[in-house]
Amino acid sequence: MLSAGIVHYAHIHLKAAKHMSNHNRLDADEIAACLESIPEWTVEDGKLFRAFAFSEFVGAFGFMTSVAIVAEKQNHHPEWFNVYNKVRVHLTTHEAGGITENDFILARSIDKIYTS
Repeated sequence: MLSAGIVHYAHIHLKAAKHMSNHNRLDADEIAACLESIPEWTVEDGKLFRAFAFSEFVGAFGFMTSVAIVAEKQNHHPEWFNVYNKVRVHLTTHEAGGITENDFILARSIDKIYTS
């Protein structure tokens, strides 16, 4: 029988391997094609970018909380900045040195949260 530690170790590494397939840096043409599916996003300073606005601070903070939960599940975390009712989000994959499919996956998830 496998010990709990070995099973836990295997689970973590299998999960990491699943995410590794999305760590390939995309070229400019691939990024442009992917941006068509998320038209509110742009590229700023080599990162995906979108600004969000809410009616008040609580809405912005609630949005950030919801995004944080999804980002943690995806093991991919945004760079973001919040002032009162505004949230600015940048996405990049540091391990790849640029934008990857993981960034687009998280961007789509963020858009779903924003529109729900």
